[in-house]
Amino acid sequence: MKKVILFGNFLEEIKPLIKKYGFVLTTKEKEAQFVICYGGDGTLMFAEEKYPSLPKILLKGSRICKKCENVSNLKVLSKVKSGKFKIMKIWKLEAKFKNKKILGLNDIVVHNGDIRHAIRYKIFIDDVLIKDEIIGDGVVISTPFGSTGYYRSITKSYFEEGIGLAFNNSTEAIDHLVLNEKRKIKIVIKRGPALVYADNQSQNFILNENHSVEVKKSKNYAKIVRVL
Repeated sequence: MKKVILFGNFLEEIKPLIKKYGFVLTTKEKEAQFVICYGGDGTLMFAEEKYPSLPKILLKGSRICKKCENVSNLKVLSKVKSGKFKIMKIWKLEAKFKNKKILGLNDIVVHNGDIRHAIRYKIFIDDVLIKDEIIGDGVVISTPFGSTGYYRSITKSYFEEGIGLAFNNSTEAIDHLVLNEKRKIKIVIKRGPALVYADNQSQNFILNENHSVEVKKSKNYAKIVRVL
């Protein structure tokens, strides 16, 4: 009998189906074997922020859920109950500024803190400057898992390996980049303020002139259940 935390909106409409397949609901993280995310892609992001150690079972409760399985919720629960699933480990990005650190499953975003003004910034890859100065709304640094989201809306593309950089509304044409996942990225703000955040998390920090943020692949992973 599997104990699960149910997470999302409109949970009352999915509870009967979950109980029908023998799952026991709990609110205690230490008791739970899984988190069932009922909603869309954003629900997964919120659940991962709150319960990073637990595997996530994705049930579609929204019209848009790109990360959900291409089978019915009933089929997902049936297969998990019978053990016909695997747990995929999805690596995250981490951003560090001074003694602060945030983790992103989809992406790390550096965005203009004042929407009326562009930011000016420089990007270094493994301490090598790639362009003297970029002016725009900022940059999206994406994992392959997150490349079908914000990254894709800017670049009209996605990728399956590496770390992607998408430049948001730059004044000069600059093509997106896909780097080896071992590369380290440093962004130095020359004119701010710039807001740095991960996924749809409320946690963030502000960068002002000559502040820098370092972004790299994290040692932390998300665990996503995929049925067989």
